[in-house]
Amino acid sequence: MSAKAKRFTSRGRAAARFVAQRGLLVPVAWSTVKVEVHGVKKLKKVGKAFIVIANHSSHLDAPLILGSLPMRMSRYLAAGAAADYFFDVWWRRGLTGLFFNAFPVDRSGVNPRSVSAKVLLQKGVPLLVFPEGTRAKDYRKRGHFKPGAAALAISTGVPIIPVALVGAGRAHPRGSKWPKPGRLPVGVVYGDPMFARPGEVPNDFMARIKAEIESLLAEHSPRILGSDAPPAPEEGPKS
Repeated sequence: MSAKAKRFTSRGRAAARFVAQRGLLVPVAWSTVKVEVHGVKKLKKVGKAFIVIANHSSHLDAPLILGSLPMRMSRYLAAGAAADYFFDVWWRRGLTGLFFNAFPVDRSGVNPRSVSAKVLLQKGVPLLVFPEGTRAKDYRKRGHFKPGAAALAISTGVPIIPVALVGAGRAHPRGSKWPKPGRLPVGVVYGDPMFARPGEVPNDFMARIKAEIESLLAEHSPRILGSDAPPAPEEGPKS
């Protein structure tokens, strides 16, 4: 493992990250919304390496996942972050690394970075990936789920943990600087761990993952959001 990659498994960094996450990030984020968590018991048999995949509509998304995962699973969790934004200046790169153990994801596909997500998984570092690549403008719609994380799971044999984030974009919409007042309800719903089927290609596997997330959203949104729940899942524009 390269020197850059070793920071993801550093015990010292993990201790500092624990203080930053549990002492500041998670308490502040969770204090602004009313959170329901479902499905954590499904994760009991998941090993060290896995990939969390969730829909993405809010800056609350990562703190909600970090605060709801069991500690053994969140301690070294490395979140994929847009290289062109979170790694473009030193202070943002430092904060993203401290709070999220982040690794750079190149959204253009033309400038691969030195830290390999595959190597991290092989070394037992779990990943958090938002396959839409950016926050949705409308929390009721999902964009195209890029198949990269599915390809990683296929090549390494690790499970995908599908997560439905309910109402996060409604509570803290894209473009807003702070969540709406009143502690609006949000939900974090974990699905059963998913493995690729024999011979399954990344696009097909990711389609199944997205369908599972859509199913979890459809099942839990009405109860969590009440009258504000979207009537049916909608596809956003392909990207």
